Amino acid sequence: MPDAAAPDVTAPDATADLVAELTARHLTIGVAESLTGGLLTAELVRIPGASAVVTGGIVAYDTELKRTLLGVDGSILNVHGAVHPDVAIQMAVGVRTAVAVGGVRAAVGVATTGAAGPDPQDGQEPGTVFIGLSMGSGAWVIALRLHGDRASIREQTVARAVEAVRDLLARDAPE
Repeated sequence: MPDAAAPDVTAPDATADLVAELTARHLTIGVAESLTGGLLTAELVRIPGASAVVTGGIVAYDTELKRTLLGVDGSILNVHGAVHPDVAIQMAVGVRTAVAVGGVRAAVGVATTGAAGPDPQDGQEPGTVFIGLSMGSGAWVIALRLHGDRASIREQTVARAVEAVRDLLARDAPE
């Protein structure tokens, strides 16, 4: 009988698969985080070899940093606050340049913003999350309504962001 404390080495690791796919395709990724406060970047760099693909991450927890570091339009922040789909998209686009290495932008940008709770933020209830994605000349947003406590919402967001980037790469798979 296997030891209950031993990890299941046969369990799929979505993050490892993502890093492997980015590596195989010679793509880099930049991460902009608000809601997740660095958890997404930490999840990516948990994988050995991630340094080949993760150019960097920016935790822009303060709303003003979203504008100054990531180029989010100040009028959107003033009108809607940081928990808004356009903010997530602009964070994902902006981080690609913000973490450029040698003048080369990251191939993929992913961003998280939302309300983790326990209180509403910018008029949005806890569990309201937006994941921004940017690749090539395109940008997309995924809107989520998650449930659980603050830690659970942040963890779910990280898992969904990894899944979203994997799905993006699958849609953009070479023929």
